[in-house]
Amino acid sequence: MKNNTSNHEKNGPESLKLLRVPSTPPTTPTTPTTPSSRGLEDVFKDLPITDETSCGIWCIRSPTLQRFANKKAYVFLYGVLGCIFSASYAYFNGTITTIEKRFKIPSKTTGLISVGNDISQLFVSVVLSYYAGRGHRPRWIAFGIYTVVLFCCLTMLPHFLYGPGEDALLLTKEYGAKPQIANSSHIPDKYRKFLCFGNESRENECEDADGNFAPQVLLFIAQLVSGVGGSLYYTLGVSYMDDNIQKSKTPALISFSYFLRMLGPAIGYGLASFSLKFYISPSLTPTITTQDPRWLGAWWLGWIILAILLFVFASIIALFPKTLPRAAARKALALERNKSATSIKEDEEPELPASFSDMMRTFKRLLTNITLMCNNLATVFYFMGYMPYWIFMPKYIETQYKQSASVSSLITGTVGLVFSAFGILLSGLIISKYKPKARYLAAWNVMVGAISVVGMISYAFLGCSANDNQITVQSDGALKTLLPCNEQCHCDYVTYNPVCSEHGQTFISACHAGCRNMKIQTNGSKMYTECSCIKSKFARLPFLFANNNSMHTTEDPFESPEPSGSIPLGTAVPGACPVDCMHKFYIFLAVVCLLKFSGATGRASNFLVSVRCVDEKDKTVAMGFGLTIMSLFAFIPSPILFGFILDKTCLVWGKTCSGTGNCWLYNGETLRYLLNFTAATFVTIGTLFDVGVWYFVKDVKIFDEEIELKDIAEEPGETL
Repeated sequence: MKNNTSNHEKNGPESLKLLRVPSTPPTTPTTPTTPSSRGLEDVFKDLPITDETSCGIWCIRSPTLQRFANKKAYVFLYGVLGCIFSASYAYFNGTITTIEKRFKIPSKTTGLISVGNDISQLFVSVVLSYYAGRGHRPRWIAFGIYTVVLFCCLTMLPHFLYGPGEDALLLTKEYGAKPQIANSSHIPDKYRKFLCFGNESRENECEDADGNFAPQVLLFIAQLVSGVGGSLYYTLGVSYMDDNIQKSKTPALISFSYFLRMLGPAIGYGLASFSLKFYISPSLTPTITTQDPRWLGAWWLGWIILAILLFVFASIIALFPKTLPRAAARKALALERNKSATSIKEDEEPELPASFSDMMRTFKRLLTNITLMCNNLATVFYFMGYMPYWIFMPKYIETQYKQSASVSSLITGTVGLVFSAFGILLSGLIISKYKPKARYLAAWNVMVGAISVVGMISYAFLGCSANDNQITVQSDGALKTLLPCNEQCHCDYVTYNPVCSEHGQTFISACHAGCRNMKIQTNGSKMYTECSCIKSKFARLPFLFANNNSMHTTEDPFESPEPSGSIPLGTAVPGACPVDCMHKFYIFLAVVCLLKFSGATGRASNFLVSVRCVDEKDKTVAMGFGLTIMSLFAFIPSPILFGFILDKTCLVWGKTCSGTGNCWLYNGETLRYLLNFTAATFVTIGTLFDVGVWYFVKDVKIFDEEIELKDIAEEPGETL
């Protein structure tokens, strides 16, 4: 019994005093009404409005406003605010390529910029959550969102400081650029640079990759600022919700708020797509279309919309009271119905004022809470494993299954969202209805982890063999681009622009195929001709007829020397040779949907375990503490680690004047094995820690019925 008690105090902090419910004799119709026989509705009506339960701020108070001081309004508003907040991060990811082109920022720098918010969360989340958790949480949440508004303003500030850029202005009618007319007798400059020319004919086409350093600093500062807002929103918002809502209703309402927040990425990517359809300077008339790689969209436009929406909803959430009136009524009723309330209050430890020494004691309690630490470590390894799929999923679909960027983004933002949302809502409703014990919730998290590991391993074997075999890789894993047939073409600074030969072989550019000319047909289609690395079909006919037992030549076009003038040279068309990967792609999507659904069902249970295994007074700090651990051991190192893995599988690098640029082509098979097996390893470790959570969580109580008076309920007929 002693061991059980100690485990409960360490892992299940709900006060045992609440279980001491004195037996009350049943009342009869002749028994006079006493305060203890009043219902929640009576207490709620008689409860005076105080500063803690009053809705509004300063002079903005009214009875009409007070009607919205309830859980439904808060959960909805908190979810909408989270939706817009997450949309801002999705919008940044959707426009980062345009920002890179506008300010000539290398990809390695944008990777560092994107972890700025995690760096700030690492240093401020614990301290802020400790002090803000003792104060007026809705107003602190509003302050955090105001910092996100500042993030939006700082992110779009480089456009207003530096303008659209000279390159973009030269492609407009107002600044004298003339539309380029393509015909068969003249090769436009935008196509000429991809052809094979001698070094004396090719200008120095490399670009300075460093660009202006000031915009990069502004973008990084903006990310640092947003980390403060994210920390306050996530840690204070859910703890306020859990403290002011009946415990049995928490899972469903938490799931509903998660559902609203999950709409954010789809909205953010949609807003990015909408904004980028406008030219970077909408008042000017561009001479190119959106299909041109030089097109720069109005990446700054969406930040104005997001900033306005965030400011409005943050101002509204600041009006909520420190404690919702009905939550205050439940607490008052609990004291009325417990005859030993006075003795309980005397036995309870008084809440100490916020201080550094008390903060250190709080951290010590959290670090020695075995259940909490196992749960945090499990979450760290889950995030480490899932991070590459969140960041690189569009690129993964493009490289593995040869889907377009638009299709890849559509799949990432919509298909997974539907199954994740359904999983979150379903799990919340089931948990609210059946009220499973903590061990059952922890066991389900173990099952979710096992399903995730199996799914990630299956990803490694869901490759497209036609895509893997499209480009021949040497035994050392490298791609040989300098061949005898193109060594005079000087293709070092020719960007990746694949072409397909008439024999169905993909070259990384027309220059690498040795093509010296291009024809534009009357229907607008292009064909590269005089390709020294491609033999004409007509030149191969005698050889094929003489060896009719095989349809393959003895020479590899990559290795063949430059043909003599007597042999007709081959042709190529723009674009990689088509491959059919749809069958494996559909199977991959089915597994993705399964993992999205199963992973989403574990969110509510994981949250409940994390907030119930700590003292009520430590709940907010525990969430900030967990966020710090996530940032330090998952959010910051994971993008760096998997970015390194992606770089290791790169076959074709772009070159700039200052060195290596971005990667254009990956080794699909190596990338598939290395990324998925590494991710599965991290999730496996996280699942083992979840087993530890399952073992130590046995004494944790999840719902009101386990820790409070059973007859304290909300008024009859109230629904979610």
